[in-house]
Amino acid sequence: MASSSSEPPDELATAVGRYVLGDISLGRAAKAAGLSRWEFEEVLEDAGFTSIYGPRTDDQLRQEIDVALDLDE
Repeated sequence: MASSSSEPPDELATAVGRYVLGDISLGRAAKAAGLSRWEFEEVLEDAGFTSIYGPRTDDQLRQEIDVALDLDE
């Protein structure tokens, strides 16, 4: 069955899904979808999602703190 023009391309749908699940960052999702970060944010907003910046979990926060502390040396 052919897809209609109203359906997003597979790459875009996959990128949105992986981003929403926290599997990849906003920048990587945008690149995977073939869009700029700003274009991808618009796609997310149109789909009812908001962009999340920074760490999503305590482990990610700890990793960012460790990196920041290492920069101080």
